Amino acid sequence: MHIGRACRYAAFVSAALCSLCSLCSLGSPLPLRAQSSPAAAIPLPEHPRPDWVREHWQNLNGSWQFQFDKQNTGETQGWHRTRLPSPQQIVVPFSWAAPLAQVTDSADIGWYSREIQVPTEWRGERVFLVVGAADWHTTAWLDGAPLGSHQGGYTPFEMELTPHLRPGQAQRLVIRVDDAPRAFRLDGKQGYGNARGIWQTPYLEARGSAPLRAIHFTPDVDRDRVRVTARLLGRATEDQTLTLRFTNAAIPTVTRRIPRGRVELAFDVPIADAHLWSLDDPFLYEVEAHLTGGSTPDAVRSYFGMRKISVMNLPGTDIPYIALNDQPVYLQLALDQAYHPEGFYTFPTDEFTRDEIVRAKRIGLNGLREHVKIETPRKLYWADRLGMLIMSDVPNSWGEPDAEMRQDVEHALRGMIARDYNHPSIFSWIPFNETWGLVTKLNGRDQYLPATQDWVASVYRLTKQLDSTRLVEDNSVCCNRGHTDTDINSWHAYLPGWEWESHLRTISDSTGPGSGWNFEEGYRQGREPMINSEFGNVWGYEGSTGDVDWSWDYHLAVNAFRRHPKLAGWLYTEHHDVINEWNGYWRFDRSEKVTGLEELVEGMSLQDLHSPLYLSLGEELSQAVRPGQQVQVPVYASFLTGTRAFGERLTLRTELYGWDALGRKETYSRSSRAVPYRPWMTGDLEPLAVTMPNEGSVAVLAVRLEDATGRVLHRNFTTFVVEAEAAQEVQLDDGRRARLVQIDPARFDSASWSQKQWNVLDGLKVNGAGSGFFEYAVPWPQGLAPNQVESVSLVAEVSSKQLFGKDRENAAQMGGDYMRGRGTFDPSRNPNAYPMTDETLFPSAVTVRVNGVVAGTQNLRDDPADHRGILSWHSQLRDRKLREAGSYGELLQVAVPPEALAKAAITGRLVVRLEVDPALPGGLAIYGRRFGRYPLDPTLVFVRR
Repeated sequence: MHIGRACRYAAFVSAALCSLCSLCSLGSPLPLRAQSSPAAAIPLPEHPRPDWVREHWQNLNGSWQFQFDKQNTGETQGWHRTRLPSPQQIVVPFSWAAPLAQVTDSADIGWYSREIQVPTEWRGERVFLVVGAADWHTTAWLDGAPLGSHQGGYTPFEMELTPHLRPGQAQRLVIRVDDAPRAFRLDGKQGYGNARGIWQTPYLEARGSAPLRAIHFTPDVDRDRVRVTARLLGRATEDQTLTLRFTNAAIPTVTRRIPRGRVELAFDVPIADAHLWSLDDPFLYEVEAHLTGGSTPDAVRSYFGMRKISVMNLPGTDIPYIALNDQPVYLQLALDQAYHPEGFYTFPTDEFTRDEIVRAKRIGLNGLREHVKIETPRKLYWADRLGMLIMSDVPNSWGEPDAEMRQDVEHALRGMIARDYNHPSIFSWIPFNETWGLVTKLNGRDQYLPATQDWVASVYRLTKQLDSTRLVEDNSVCCNRGHTDTDINSWHAYLPGWEWESHLRTISDSTGPGSGWNFEEGYRQGREPMINSEFGNVWGYEGSTGDVDWSWDYHLAVNAFRRHPKLAGWLYTEHHDVINEWNGYWRFDRSEKVTGLEELVEGMSLQDLHSPLYLSLGEELSQAVRPGQQVQVPVYASFLTGTRAFGERLTLRTELYGWDALGRKETYSRSSRAVPYRPWMTGDLEPLAVTMPNEGSVAVLAVRLEDATGRVLHRNFTTFVVEAEAAQEVQLDDGRRARLVQIDPARFDSASWSQKQWNVLDGLKVNGAGSGFFEYAVPWPQGLAPNQVESVSLVAEVSSKQLFGKDRENAAQMGGDYMRGRGTFDPSRNPNAYPMTDETLFPSAVTVRVNGVVAGTQNLRDDPADHRGILSWHSQLRDRKLREAGSYGELLQVAVPPEALAKAAITGRLVVRLEVDPALPGGLAIYGRRFGRYPLDPTLVFVRR
């Protein structure tokens, strides 16, 4: 029992997203706090099932006595009848393997014990213990009397306490959970953190004498009604009366009789002018159900959304799309592994749970796929309330599809649909993923047998029988095979960004009704919408990519997807990093990653890459061009929205700007023109004719799509590397002339580093880790007398340099099954890795000496990698290996002291040393003109008098 919030369990809770307050100002929510007496705060005090709330309940989260049973002797020794012999304290509802449980995982069997006290005002009601989920075989006792047992790890179960209760008195509740490995059981991705024992809220619940088991609301938008199916816990021993009151809508109270002997009643309730649930307006009808006729009435609060899930053609085409309320939805989803670094399967607070949905909406996603985990009802509640589509997976087994595995799958599937039927956010059920647990080893080979395929097809039919209102994806497939009967032709692909256009073109051009691509023998594609259901570069380069700037490849992939409207959407891997995958929009602790988009195009963010109105600018994100070249830039319009609010014209504005050989930003041209608009319009627009700068540079062509009021609807860009001979003479901003002397960063005369020194791509970038120096002896430029020089400065692109795992000894040893949570846990150890810019900085400081005289010291903020490293991405070799892709630095600009110039006049050279002191051994990277952000080698600028 409790009052208050469990703040101490919220180590990783994100700050309130004030800019999204409108998402949360949705009226009084249903989640009630349990009746309680003053006590210490407990974790997750909210009701665990906002869609199924009774007034009288007690939350059992918090501190329990706990003991491991390594030898499995607790039952024979009678631990359920007496106190645990040597208990410790555990925090429920966290898996006993999770840090927030505050125990050390040391056995497969655990015993929980605590006192409970049922209030005297509950007399006359039936009282149940409800456990949201416990993995795997759970048995419970009250004062030594057996309550029952349950097998399974993901769905709720209940046990009745009524015959053993003494209201108003303390009683002892004991729960034993056996989580020993079983080949057939559904583990999903528990290698990322085991869901051992209780991992969802247990609670006591008081019900009427003949209580409701469930009420399912089936919206029928086409007929302005909702189908109500009420199920009792047991057959009615006498006539019952069911009354439904709609508490937030003008719908008359409904009363129906449930005759004696019946266990179920179905009927329709008219809903005129229904307020539909949508992504922008996620309205929920709130209902109070009262059941009378027994000795004690039963009452439950629930909710549902009026919405329709269907398949329809994209208007003006014969391309099938998934539709919400008879409007096509271009799916932009993320794979959500739904893990927490300290709670594993269980998030520490409801605020954290809510913010998972808010984060996804904030960047413009419209859905999540809860991956091989049956997600908690409160997560689904927030998806319902905030407007987010959900694909719900059944967890997988890692064994073979034997009879026990099949039973466990069907048990989990039935339990998931029974519990989650009323959540309007769920649009798809997915029983299987990538044939995991569906292959049989025969003659040394893994085979997806025809008999197993037939069973998978039968599970598809079972799912449709249990819920005909949603789509069913039989198997979210990879490797161009796996489908049997399905409502969605989904497929997975993990590719480098540059491969996406050709891959999608092949799929788009060669598949259609009757195609066997993605299907097993004997099955064929029909009129199912085709969507990508996993993509990213996490596996795109030589296996696991490690931690890289995902945003560049992501930009390329999204550009390609939007050019192929036959593909009705995509699903990116993933929402957040996990222990051995670092491809998330956010870090595992949900801290931010930095894409750099906002510095390349003012105001741009990930929302622009997820905009309903989208302009894709060709197949490449960077291309080499000549100075002054006129380039025809393709423009593909992907206007995947039904709104008519924009009229028939939009405005396309362009701006070409970039950075020259001294790192100076210049604007080269601007343009504006009208473009046609109509709902669901896709196709090529007139290309943009763009004249490149007349000098070596890195140029960005930014586009903005605006409505008639000037409101920006979408931003995008492409880039150009203007290749030219290194400039020898330039005019400065103040009109003076300067002679430039470029220094090849790889041709240093001496170098020494405490940790390591190495070069990238034959010296396009040079690295020194720890403390040390690079030194260059630069001859005084011929034809320029010292007395003709007013000043000399050094300009270079530099960053700190962290010694990553891949650059250490034995870096290639990374064995293990990544899908089971093994492999390397070092995000920088993969040969392709270069950790993406985030909130954690790796600072350094570089001191520049010229001819032994200190010219200056500059703090170096970080060792970053993101979209801003245009040249680093442009120089990659496209051989499925990455070499510090996306890395870049900052401009270093120091004046050469007069004393150093005086020495140079005597010696005829400038000895330039860039050094990092042992006091801050953050290393140093020096970028050449074909790597990093700016098109410059380290350059000495001799300003003429």
